[in-house]
Amino acid sequence: MITINGKNIFLEDGYILAEYLKKKEYPIQRIAVEINGNIIPKSKYDTTILKDNDIIEIVSFVGGG
Repeated sequence: MITINGKNIFLEDGYILAEYLKKKEYPIQRIAVEINGNIIPKSKYDTTILKDNDIIEIVSFVGGG
């Protein structure tokens, strides 16, 4: 089980961050992802494997003025 934005979610072992973001239709260019307190660079989304007990925060950037 992992926690994403405060919600407990069950994912199969070896799930890749980029796959999860695509499945949930996150706009990759407009988000930031933190896993266990570390910001993940977009260049590492394809190689970051989600693990049991990870705590993930996904933040969307909103424009406006």
